[in-house]
Amino acid sequence: MSVSEQPPGAEVTGIAAGYAFDGPALELGALLWNGVCHPDARIRVPLPVLNRHGLVAGATGTGKTKTLQLIAEQLSANGVPVFLADVKGDVSGIAAPGRDGERVRERAGQVGQEWRGRGFPCEFYGLGGAGPGVPVRATVTGFGPVLLSKVLRLNQTQEQSLGLIFHYADAKGLELVDLKDLRAVVAFLVSDTGKAELKGIGGLSTATAGVILRSITAFEQQGAGDFFGEPEFDTAELLRTAADGRGIVSVLELPAVRDEPQLFSTFLMWMLADLFGGLPEVGDPEKPKLVFFFDEAHLLFSGASKAFLESITQTVRLIRSKGVGVFFVTQTPKDVPADVLAQLGNRVQHALRAFTPDDAKALKATVRTFPKSPYDLEEVLTGLGTGEAVITVLSEEGAPTPVAATRLRAPESLMGPIDAAALDAAVKGSPLYGRYAEAVDRESAYEKLTAGQRAAEAAALEAERASREQRAEARAPREKEEPSLVEQVVGSGIFKSLARSVGTQLGREIGRSIFGTARRRR
Repeated sequence: MSVSEQPPGAEVTGIAAGYAFDGPALELGALLWNGVCHPDARIRVPLPVLNRHGLVAGATGTGKTKTLQLIAEQLSANGVPVFLADVKGDVSGIAAPGRDGERVRERAGQVGQEWRGRGFPCEFYGLGGAGPGVPVRATVTGFGPVLLSKVLRLNQTQEQSLGLIFHYADAKGLELVDLKDLRAVVAFLVSDTGKAELKGIGGLSTATAGVILRSITAFEQQGAGDFFGEPEFDTAELLRTAADGRGIVSVLELPAVRDEPQLFSTFLMWMLADLFGGLPEVGDPEKPKLVFFFDEAHLLFSGASKAFLESITQTVRLIRSKGVGVFFVTQTPKDVPADVLAQLGNRVQHALRAFTPDDAKALKATVRTFPKSPYDLEEVLTGLGTGEAVITVLSEEGAPTPVAATRLRAPESLMGPIDAAALDAAVKGSPLYGRYAEAVDRESAYEKLTAGQRAAEAAALEAERASREQRAEARAPREKEEPSLVEQVVGSGIFKSLARSVGTQLGREIGRSIFGTARRRR
């Protein structure tokens, strides 16, 4: 008798057996078969395989956010730190106990869950101080040319030119802390003084420099300037656990910048790339060091260059061995490039809609990404209710589990945002607030180049004054005075090349990783 010909009891037993793991596992829900929920058939995911990455997908309103909350709670309870991006502002409730009620009790009874309301240790962040949260900033140097080209929407030629600008700044010790630093370096390199500096390594056209400068200006006018600066956020903060051993859930509050999707999605990639650059190899640990949920993932891949996509693929492939699991959250698997999708072994697929020909095509494409199954997946995926999903994960041996339609458990924390006053109190009471709250504007490329320009102008004036004096002396010879301090400086050759002057500030060129992000010195 084939699998599809077995009686319903055998089907349920066979699928459930694929989720009967011996080691620690997260409880996702109970098996659905022919519309009936089987609370004894528990659908689970082994804790050790959560660094093998995953996908949470589904149409708007199907329950993806609650699924993230459910998984994050259990990871925290098992001592695993979690990172969540809160795009709509409704994830902050994970810090507070959930409210008991008829619907919660009904769901818990259906899936065999012993529900109790509880909150979890959270840290709240905000990009550049936009909205509530401990400010997260990156220096332009740390962000790197590849990611910055993405948010500035530069083409391939312009991206290569920006990489040349970063290379020059790195080599000359011109720290690009904020956007005015970058603007200053670009302007210098197309000036009469700076043009010669890039001749040996490719040059920078005035037209390309103009495009980059205009893109920076437009970017700043959108209010993005505050996201770059110091103190730069140390992504190692995301790896912390609470005093009771539970993993801290880091929630990046994004409602204030939800209209800038390219910006926040690229910032999420910077955080992931920075983690990749700073973490040691650990192989396959007993549990992940961090699970990183990458929300609105389609925004990251939309319009991405070939180099950018290759960098994402390489980062996702290699970061697993550093103990970090990445879950991409989006509407359909087709939003994720095939090379990345192939690395996502844990799948939670919520309902899809088939209202249009494009929807129907996406549905068929989604079904093809699942292992062979006794379900009619096209029918199941369009018929799932809110809080239900089709699941397949990796077993403890690394093999895919049977496809299982699942009614998911109810989160134990608050399903909705916490009160604004409580959120503000949590942020202000954080030990990180004093470290990152106030922006710092120290001497960097802009100040160095400005000071150098002023000094060069002063030197030119002094040289002109000295020339006039020499001409006067030639007409009326007298005892030569000791050279002034400025004359001594000018005579030392410091100002013969402004670039050589600033180039001696820091010495060595900055090392960069896969994405061109600066390697953090921890």
